[in-house]
Amino acid sequence: MSPLTRRRWREALVAAAFGLATGMRPELTRAQDGAGLVPGPWMQSVRLEVLLSRRLLLVLAGADTLYRARIAVPSGRTLTMAGRTWHFTLPRGERRVTGKRERPVWIPPEWHYAEIARAEGLRVAPFPLAGVTLHDGSRLTVRDSVIGVVPPGDTTFLALPTEEHVIFEGTVFIPPMETLNRRVDGMLGAYALDLGGGYMIHGTRDLTSIGRAVTHGCIRLGDRDLAWVYARVPVGTPVLVR
Repeated sequence: MSPLTRRRWREALVAAAFGLATGMRPELTRAQDGAGLVPGPWMQSVRLEVLLSRRLLLVLAGADTLYRARIAVPSGRTLTMAGRTWHFTLPRGERRVTGKRERPVWIPPEWHYAEIARAEGLRVAPFPLAGVTLHDGSRLTVRDSVIGVVPPGDTTFLALPTEEHVIFEGTVFIPPMETLNRRVDGMLGAYALDLGGGYMIHGTRDLTSIGRAVTHGCIRLGDRDLAWVYARVPVGTPVLVR
């Protein structure tokens, strides 16, 4: 058997083992290359590697690279404001996929509001449970899980748009966790894989960020890559960040 024949024979065996069409290379580089890789027993040995410096995500099984995708990685920046400091990194080491979610809702961390305040030259503060009395006598309060305004001398509740930040009198207020003002749909893409500790692999509205160091700790994937990975990476999969 010639070396070329042996190589093709081995590739055919690997392809058959992973549900691929005969002759397809086991190392996949684009979403469309992996279309034939269907879920099966091979998923029990799958693992992920996040290569921060190369901005790559690898899906591995044994010695074979099943898939690779460009990713957005943490920026490495530090933000200090209002007595708090945040480091936007993803610690190197071993993690696991602890959960998977479709149509995930983003609950912005406090650093999001600190960034808004810093950019606009404003203060940042948690929204008090008792509400806020403004200088004109009106009240900011929460009703039915929404922050709104009650005009002075009135009982009418005017709900604020939940998709806008709560900014009054030079302060960006951090909405309480249980309010709709603290929920953002569509920011994380169609799927999310939880890595524990608040870190995730998820999608993004800003596809230009893929391949760059711009995130606050999470890993972002493009739409097609995210769909491929979500469908074929089970909960419990080991993840090595290096």
